[in-house]
Amino acid sequence: MNIDTKYHGTVAVKEEDIICFPHGLPGFANEKRFVLLPLADAPFVILQSVDTPALGFVLIEPFSYFPSYEFELDETTVEQLEIESERDIAVYVILTVADPFDHTTANLQAPVVIHVCKRLGKQVILTNTTYRTKHRLFPEKVAK
Repeated sequence: MNIDTKYHGTVAVKEEDIICFPHGLPGFANEKRFVLLPLADAPFVILQSVDTPALGFVLIEPFSYFPSYEFELDETTVEQLEIESERDIAVYVILTVADPFDHTTANLQAPVVIHVCKRLGKQVILTNTTYRTKHRLFPEKVAK
């Protein structure tokens, strides 16, 4: 099927590439079907709504930028995503892309967890954590 996207124009996606977010995303409860689209020449991917062309989130796998990033999933999330092993999942965080790009931040408080085989996803809101919604992606380039 072809879908219109925020960053890639019209693209062909396979039904088996669609990731179901049964409860939507926080603030987007009715958005339940997404695909991951790589962003050319960048370590980022776009979490693109299948149904709403203007809705696309820039994501990164956080561990390259935040090597000590870790969290535990609550039992409800493990059950909802049918997770049996850490190997079942991919973890992403949503970026707030800034101008200049050096000021871009990552939301470490609400990772996007995807069961890669079952194509199920959820944005998890971490509680009792020091992680915030805005962690500098490039902290060494703080403006003077």
